[in-house]
Amino acid sequence: MKNAIRCITFDLDDTLWDCHPIIWRAERRFYAWLQARYPRITDEFDPDALVRHRIRFMRARPELMHNLTALRKLWLRELARRGEYGEELVEPGFRVFWEARNEVELYEHVEATLEALGERYTIGAISNGNADVNFIGIGHLFDFTVNSEEAGRAKPHPAIFHLAAEKAGIDASRMLHVGDDPQTDVLGALGAGARAAWVTSEPESWTHEKKPDLVVAHVGELLHWLTDPGSA
Repeated sequence: MKNAIRCITFDLDDTLWDCHPIIWRAERRFYAWLQARYPRITDEFDPDALVRHRIRFMRARPELMHNLTALRKLWLRELARRGEYGEELVEPGFRVFWEARNEVELYEHVEATLEALGERYTIGAISNGNADVNFIGIGHLFDFTVNSEEAGRAKPHPAIFHLAAEKAGIDASRMLHVGDDPQTDVLGALGAGARAAWVTSEPESWTHEKKPDLVVAHVGELLHWLTDPGSA
């Protein structure tokens, strides 16, 4: 199977870095920015209440979940309305959050793995989020990126994987997608006709009938599987 692979795509959040502390920090930085400039909003919401308000707002609009940038800006307009502020809050408010959201700390093996695999494979990123590999400083390690805003569909929809295969100039069956999420990454890739590698520290937790082609504890293990002649 591995000899048929021509392209490897990677999920970003929680596959190449730990996302939760990044988002937590970004939300706190955004709150401090609001508190200094738009205090009527922070008078109404403490930091945790503001996050809960955002989550409720976004979940009520599932038709926009493929475009988190547009959805967050829509929420910022709602905050401005509630605080009786103007739309001048929206763009700089989004930028404060977005820049902090892209201050990531890569997992230990990521850069070396991407560099090594890039010598033999086309390397892509497929994400439902609005992380920017160029802003982060690792854009040179990818041949292309696809996000759900561009595709018009979020993982696990096949469209986003098919767009990635199109950018790579291959059939989806020659693409290996690497990600941490069983539904959006693994089953999504398999449903689109691609191969899937599941990144997990708990492989025994798999409960679905379809199985990933490969299970690794971290992306660095891909090198052994893809370069060792004795591997499957």
